[in-house]
Amino acid sequence: MLHTKLIPRAESAYETPMLLKNLLATSLRYEPQREIVYRDLFRMTYTDLNQRVRKLANVLKANGISPGDTVAVLDWDSHRYLESFWAIPCSGAILHTINVRLSPAQILYTMNHAEDKLVIVHEDFLPIIEAIKDQLTTVEKYIVVSDKVYGNPNATLAATSLKTIGEYENLLANASEVYAFEDFDENTWATTFYTTGTTGNPKGVYFSHRQLYQHTMCLITYVMGYQCLPINAVKDVYMPITPLFHVHGWGFPFVATCLSMKQVYPGRYEPESLMKLLLKEKVTFSHCVPTILNMLVQSPVAKQVDLSNWHVIIGGSALTKGLAKAALELGISVYQGYGMSETAPIMSLSYLNDNERHLPIDERVELLTKAGRIAPFVEIKIIDDHGNALPHDGHSVGELVARGPWMTQGYYKDAEASLKLWEGGWLHTGDVASITPDYFVQIADRTKDVIKTGGEWVSSLEIENILSQIEGIAENAVVGFPDAKWGERPHAVVVLKPNYEGVVTVQRIKASIQHRIDSGDINKWYIPDRIVFVAEIPKTSVGKIDKKRIRVEMKDLILG
Repeated sequence: MLHTKLIPRAESAYETPMLLKNLLATSLRYEPQREIVYRDLFRMTYTDLNQRVRKLANVLKANGISPGDTVAVLDWDSHRYLESFWAIPCSGAILHTINVRLSPAQILYTMNHAEDKLVIVHEDFLPIIEAIKDQLTTVEKYIVVSDKVYGNPNATLAATSLKTIGEYENLLANASEVYAFEDFDENTWATTFYTTGTTGNPKGVYFSHRQLYQHTMCLITYVMGYQCLPINAVKDVYMPITPLFHVHGWGFPFVATCLSMKQVYPGRYEPESLMKLLLKEKVTFSHCVPTILNMLVQSPVAKQVDLSNWHVIIGGSALTKGLAKAALELGISVYQGYGMSETAPIMSLSYLNDNERHLPIDERVELLTKAGRIAPFVEIKIIDDHGNALPHDGHSVGELVARGPWMTQGYYKDAEASLKLWEGGWLHTGDVASITPDYFVQIADRTKDVIKTGGEWVSSLEIENILSQIEGIAENAVVGFPDAKWGERPHAVVVLKPNYEGVVTVQRIKASIQHRIDSGDINKWYIPDRIVFVAEIPKTSVGKIDKKRIRVEMKDLILG
């Protein structure tokens, strides 16, 4: 670190801290009349949002929440969740977004580990909390959320034995809308959530106001400034199809609110409801995992409506060429994003420059299914097993490591894992990748999913890409299993589209892969030893294909 000379400051000079409250404040300045919509149940303006955020802050304060306390939220994607994104951290408390798809035991662990003091819980999730309430060590009070109250304030809520202080809407109705969010250190802890790994308990990541502020500025710079999607705050309508508990909804609720964009929150994800909101509210911008997009693309309704104004960022798992092409043929503009829970999450995002935007569809698909160009303000490199940097030539492959202003500084209460995460001063992603001279990142595999066969390295993602382009295949996953002769060999599980059973056979799939071998695209060892048709592929709690479960639950089926 250089020894530099700091700027002189007048004794009374004010230095504005990077706090979330300052992002929220901009939402009132220019388009306060724009709407935030929750299903077909609730609509409000940005004027309403700012008032309700302050009402919620007053409710929390009146019930003993002080700066540094942790407030947990279990809700579907809603305007209430959005209000929690602002009210909790802006008052100096910590927002804990709970992954409702974790097991009750994992939810219990995360709530005790995070030391939650108050819980905002949708009545749909009351059975989970009821089952673990006696084992919660720090929770003192609960606020119940219900959709029944919209249009019927006196609706009967689900019965509960929890120590509740009331129903969310009724509490806000009786709270003051006057609350002055104070200044404090921008490095103050703002949010926490838990990421699951292959072993052990979930790990807690955490982010400060400064980090979330800078992550928001990065997305605005890349998405709005460079127009990498492109999105325009004036005319576009935002609807997340990624749960808000998953890495702050990828940070876009902060962006959309800061820019006063029209926002639509779909609640529980149901295909018919999503499509209805998409069309009715004229949604133009979303983000989701590939399984959700695949479900929507396969919907008969998708082929009957105009989706040409819809821009979708895909993350969480790789966007295959088959899915990208299917979406583009429906008029949907798709983009690949790359990040992790630990990186808040943005590290790279699809960006096609002036020369690339008008390429033929197959050439655009080739670029759009990479992990994107490195995002502004992020440093990324690839290293070998000894930590040596490898060239960004598009061919050299190594572990991807990163640095950036918003990446978690460690794992909560886990010093050993924190040191391993940040070994050598770079955040270790556990992903194997290459980087091109023009800053495109290409993820080859997770380090744990790389298949070594006969001394040769095989990318399971590349095989999945090939399979995704075969007509009739809806989903697939490739995993490696030990082999006495070759050390390890790839095996595939495949889900067929309706009416393709008996049409798409193992022989046809292998013939299609053989065609790629004959043309010199891949080597012969890329053909899976076994291809097994299944009704469903196991998914993680956030909708990613779960290869750990495939190896355990489908081992006998795959290996016969």
